[in-house]
Amino acid sequence: MEHVEHNGHACRQSRHARVQHLITADEGSLVELEALLATLPLCSTGRVFIEVPDATHVCDIRVPARMVLTWLDRSVRTGEPGTGRSCAPGAALARAVTAWADEMLCDEHDDEGTRIHLLGGYLGTADIVDHLTERRGIPVARIHAPERFGLLSAR
Repeated sequence: MEHVEHNGHACRQSRHARVQHLITADEGSLVELEALLATLPLCSTGRVFIEVPDATHVCDIRVPARMVLTWLDRSVRTGEPGTGRSCAPGAALARAVTAWADEMLCDEHDDEGTRIHLLGGYLGTADIVDHLTERRGIPVARIHAPERFGLLSAR
């Protein structure tokens, strides 16, 4: 693959290829998220989903201009329908990401492959990996998740 320079001029060109990203995080991975975001070209597109326990954890996170940042506040969400329970850690993230993936990941038009970085906690990340690999047919090689979870090596 040919190296494409990412600078202000190149990124403003209409024919410039823009790689789509799907990035997840939670309150425990914000530092790692900021480090990842700092490495992205300014022309990157896609979504960043961050799940937090409540609104006090929402902070200023800078994403490339063509990316959308969504904060998922567990304190205002419910658990599984009909249970009356509150939203468990990872549940809001898994629901939001699987819904987005079902709508936005179109493999037949995804020559470069959406770059997927799952930085959230184990429970939500495990559900997302299952959905992406089993339901969406995303190759494991396109998904990046913390090695300590062991989610990608067993597939």
